[in-house]
Amino acid sequence: MVSGRTTNRALRRQNRATLLSALFLDGPLSRQDLTARYGLSQAAVSNVVADLMDDGLVVEAGALESDGGRPRILLRVSPGYASVIGVDVGETRVRVELFDLAMTPLAKADYPLEDLDPRLVVRHVRAGIESVAGENVLGVGVGVSGLVEQGDQAVVHAQTLGWDAVPLERMLREGTDLPLHLDNGAKTWAQAEHWFGAGRGARHAAFALVGSGVGAAIVADGQSYRGASSSAGEWGHTTLVYGGRACRCGARGCLEAYVGAESIIARALEAGVRVEGPDEETQVASVLADPAASGVLEETAAYLGAGVANLINLFNPERVVIGGWAGIALGPLLPRVREAAAAQAMRRPFTQASIELCALGTDAVALGAATLPVARLLAAGGVRE
Repeated sequence: MVSGRTTNRALRRQNRATLLSALFLDGPLSRQDLTARYGLSQAAVSNVVADLMDDGLVVEAGALESDGGRPRILLRVSPGYASVIGVDVGETRVRVELFDLAMTPLAKADYPLEDLDPRLVVRHVRAGIESVAGENVLGVGVGVSGLVEQGDQAVVHAQTLGWDAVPLERMLREGTDLPLHLDNGAKTWAQAEHWFGAGRGARHAAFALVGSGVGAAIVADGQSYRGASSSAGEWGHTTLVYGGRACRCGARGCLEAYVGAESIIARALEAGVRVEGPDEETQVASVLADPAASGVLEETAAYLGAGVANLINLFNPERVVIGGWAGIALGPLLPRVREAAAAQAMRRPFTQASIELCALGTDAVALGAATLPVARLLAAGGVRE
């Protein structure tokens, strides 16, 4: 039997979570805004806000003049309440960034990766955390390639990295006492774009990340769709051409084998295009700048458009956001991507979807990773782990 006291406590915590989330995502807002938005009484909103201010989570952020009445005091989550760390474990580097609770970057450390041995990756992540961490860190979010199997401690399966059931969370915990949160890098990037970028305000969206690898994340009715074991979103390894080009995952004809950075470079070389640069990013840039690569780029836009059409047909999003460093580099091809998607998608769902470039640039995986401990704090109504 649930007591009235327990019920009241749960309701109060739920109200704290609701109002704190609103102030974080949409603030500054006034008490009147919160009352109107959620249908709570003025007394309930005032009491919850008072609690959050007493805890140091919420602060005043100026005032708005009102018609004939007292000015409305605006409220926001306190940027200095705590800091959070976001980690982007990519295929070519590890990036570690420190943010305040306004998600303003405070410090950053980058470590190039020439070897994808998990032990080396863990050393770089630990060094980065130690380099940027302040005294009041809420937690560390880590975005990593591959399938992140959630459980007591997250395990990473990444065929393209040669990782098979790597106990990454356990390995990281051996070097830090900070709360850790791990997820797939495409999903952390998508959360950043959904909260702050090109996906903001969309209840149904698909986020397509194109870099060295290719992945996607799906938001359905405002919530991330994860699947039975958090592996939903391996869009790059859906079959585009049966029996087609070999993919790094071991299959043939995957989307990644046609639009990933490695594929763009390989197909350019096969077409006799001169490719220059010491790394994938500069090599892709050289392909994009070479008029002789126009056929390869036209083909890449068509393949990417077909992949986007698959997302539209499967998930009926109102918005498709394309990002990742290679996705951004391919931005000038977006009109052709839209044309190809229109040719392949079902007509009605295509007309309901916009196809856009991301808004947060190439560093959003780390930003999105940093939102993982923030999301936990908001869901808990400001109660820290």
